[in-house]
Amino acid sequence: MMGETETMLKIFLAEDEIVMREGIRNNIAWQEEGFEFVGEASDGELAYPMIQKLKPDILITDIRMPFMDGLELSEQVKKVLPATKIMILSGYNEFDYAKMAIKIGVTDYLLKPISSEKLLDAVNKVAEEIRKEQSEKEQMNQYAREMQENKESEKFQFFNQVFEIGRAH
Repeated sequence: MMGETETMLKIFLAEDEIVMREGIRNNIAWQEEGFEFVGEASDGELAYPMIQKLKPDILITDIRMPFMDGLELSEQVKKVLPATKIMILSGYNEFDYAKMAIKIGVTDYLLKPISSEKLLDAVNKVAEEIRKEQSEKEQMNQYAREMQENKESEKFQFFNQVFEIGRAH
């Protein structure tokens, strides 16, 4: 189990094959692994508004879906939620898709069929990346706050010195 300080990362799944979708949802102990499975959809068109609302940390999407495919969905999501990591599942070992996925800024490109263990390993790697980015961002914010505080106290010291000099005369 994970520490209380770490928030659970949210996972969303877009996959048109019901067997695959249920397999991913049910065969991985998401909660135990520190993830919250927040939602799923059978195609990109349904997934997109849900993703905007749920703001998942990780989107797992199949590449080939009716109406809006995984690449199109990835592109849309990257525009509104650039921090969301996208993992593409593809049953097609086609380099063009992979190239397009990389261009869009997809984090991972996995070939189907994929075992639960393999998928979980990949998700955990991405989660590590997210947590690292989050802690780096936190450090930057902390640094910015400290710089701000230092500036304030320097001003204070400066006024004190000016005041001392003023009194000495």
